[in-house]
Amino acid sequence: MTNVQTKAQARRSILDHRAIWRWHFYAGLFCVPFVVILAITGSIYLFKPQVEAWLDRPYDHLALTGAPARPEAQVAAALAAVPGSTLKTYEVRREADDAARVTVSAGAGNVLVYVHPETNAVLKVLPEADRLMEIDKTIHGELLLGDKGSILVELAASWAIVMIVTGLYLWWPRQAQGLAGVVYPRLTRGKTLFWRDLHAVTGVWISGLALFLLLTGLPWTTVWNGGFKEVRRMTGTSEARQDWSQGRAAEKAADHAEHAAMPGMGEMAGMDHGPPEPAVSLDRMVSTVRDLDLPPPVLIAPPSKSKGWRSAPAWTARSDTPNRPQRVTLTLDPATGAVVGREGFAAKHPIDQVIGYGIAAHEGQLFGLANQLLGVAAALGLILLSVSGYVIWWRRRPDGALGAPPPLPEGRLTAGLGLIILALGLFLPVLGASLIVVALVEALVLKRLPGVRSWLGLRDTAREGGKSTASSSAP
Repeated sequence: MTNVQTKAQARRSILDHRAIWRWHFYAGLFCVPFVVILAITGSIYLFKPQVEAWLDRPYDHLALTGAPARPEAQVAAALAAVPGSTLKTYEVRREADDAARVTVSAGAGNVLVYVHPETNAVLKVLPEADRLMEIDKTIHGELLLGDKGSILVELAASWAIVMIVTGLYLWWPRQAQGLAGVVYPRLTRGKTLFWRDLHAVTGVWISGLALFLLLTGLPWTTVWNGGFKEVRRMTGTSEARQDWSQGRAAEKAADHAEHAAMPGMGEMAGMDHGPPEPAVSLDRMVSTVRDLDLPPPVLIAPPSKSKGWRSAPAWTARSDTPNRPQRVTLTLDPATGAVVGREGFAAKHPIDQVIGYGIAAHEGQLFGLANQLLGVAAALGLILLSVSGYVIWWRRRPDGALGAPPPLPEGRLTAGLGLIILALGLFLPVLGASLIVVALVEALVLKRLPGVRSWLGLRDTAREGGKSTASSSAP
């Protein structure tokens, strides 16, 4: 056996180009439609502060003839506009002539009420779920399909990671001569080479950003974040309260539970028929918080009964700025408005700090406009990658077949590829579960249907002697 053959076998024992190609093909086939949706909705959400400021223009810098009304009166007007509601948050605006933003909790969810800063007239009542950026966020997080959609998004993101990693392996220049086709596309060598180069070069340029966005999106997922929280609990590294939601469904459930336990404004002021309550002065708290000039938006929230507000009626004020490292949470004395506690980003566990930086960058809010533009570049790159991949497949597909790369003759997974699949399946449990399902469906159903088997490009194990081996074609 020659040295060349020995080296070739060594490479074959670790990874096989054709097997990686098949994985890349099937990963792209599944996740590309979802990638396009996530890229579009994610690009829109990057500019949430600008979009919401533009939509709220009619309610800012209103003409005043006198002094602004007291915050307590503004809250009372908002609660009256939504019968049966309870106070969730009061936003401390920097400008006195802006309409007050009061979020109340009702049976159907949270409602944002715009109140005139002087007359207390209700200018607009808008359910949070109907806000443009909330709709965009819901599409991005669950495809308007609830819990099932959230799992589907997590599955698509997991397969997108596989698509990018395998794409980088396929791109890696082995016999390249120069940078053409490696770092920039060849534009004058025919359509076939043009689309191939456009796909490969775009992939390598945006792969780092795309992987960053996919990985920093995992803390919002249902299954991955659930396992992550359990690992942190077992290792003693978990925080008392996670600073991000575990999927859209969990976020909505938390809002509903909070509404059920939240005291109303009248009850907090001691106007119910129970024992006298401590005095609550929202006016003083707003005055205190406004003077601190925290990064906006700044929200003041009452305590919930579930946390024992009667025995410790502390209110909270928090900077809810999208740039999470700048967030601050204050504990307020409800009677005097004084700050009795302060928690900043530096006090969080290092794991939470890392995730906080990642989420802020994911949302385009960590370092301003440049962060947003980088996010848009990554999203546009993913769309171009998806479109070019589709064109390549469409131009190369044979008649009467899907056009998947041919399987290996022996059909066995290499040791290296097997270890990589195992590692990815453990790190991305939804991906691992889908692999098991696909393998079972392929073995029990698809391979038993000759027409389907031929169209998908699967191996005919019966014709090969009924060997019981793991098919490398199973993505």
